[in-house]
Amino acid sequence: MNILITGGAGFIGSNTANTFAREGHSVVVLDNFSFGSRTHLIPAVRIVTGDVTYADHLTSLETPDAIIHLAGSSSAPMFADNLVGSFSNNVIGHLHILEFARARGVKKIIFASTSSVYGNNPLPLTEDQAVTPPNFYAVTKYAQEKASHIFSQLHGIEIIAFRFMSVYGTHEEHKGRFANVLTQFIWGIEQKKNPVVYGDGTQTRDFTHVRDIIQAFRLALETKKQFGFTVFNVGTAEKISINEVIKTINNVMGTDHKPVYIENPITKGYITQQQADLTKIARELGYQPKVAIEDGIREIVEFRKKNPIMPASFSF
Repeated sequence: MNILITGGAGFIGSNTANTFAREGHSVVVLDNFSFGSRTHLIPAVRIVTGDVTYADHLTSLETPDAIIHLAGSSSAPMFADNLVGSFSNNVIGHLHILEFARARGVKKIIFASTSSVYGNNPLPLTEDQAVTPPNFYAVTKYAQEKASHIFSQLHGIEIIAFRFMSVYGTHEEHKGRFANVLTQFIWGIEQKKNPVVYGDGTQTRDFTHVRDIIQAFRLALETKKQFGFTVFNVGTAEKISINEVIKTINNVMGTDHKPVYIENPITKGYITQQQADLTKIARELGYQPKVAIEDGIREIVEFRKKNPIMPASFSF
């Protein structure tokens, strides 16, 4: 299969591109390298420098069989730094990908949405819940979903939105303070820092390893089912408190760094609980999470022993 991955030099993108290239697919990565890194990608991946917010940057691309669209501003704090630019990255960039697919006859688009659209809805989070996005990041992802729904109806393109839970794994160093908090805790403990925790640490996340995200991509690419437009949660269906994840990291690393609790600086829209309901994706695609939290943490720790890259920054 010929697969175009936008934002493919980033965290999820590079892991996905490398995996599919090793499996024998023809993979092209489009990235503007404002955030990603060429060093993440293996030689089998073809790299094109370009930015989805500029439609003409797509014109030189060969027509793929499918698009995995990951380019964009990928966390709420990025919007505080650059509100207009982040909206353009996510909304305008997304529309350019939809139009590119329509013009070229691409039959399937998969893109990154987020569990943040749920805000603090009751657990477990189900795709049919009414949502009120709590921050600008979630607003743009919900806009992507709604635009994709209409676009699919008008033009008959298969479009699948994955609402990721809290994704972690290797190749997050370039994200720095925007990386998953679990990964940042590992980096901090490597440097003898105590993890800094908002509130009392009882808030929960559905920590999902990037290899399970890739599993969902693979299932979506391979399925013969036709959905038109649809949304799937991708997670583990387990919620783990921040206190618990720090304890697990310490156990894996053989350390005993205690959390430092501070007042939560996010006074509005902070998500306190997260847990995916996976009924729909299990039924329709056969997805089952495979990476246990201890194994995922150990994988990062062992990877960094061989690749001791200094993170771009820390949030604590």
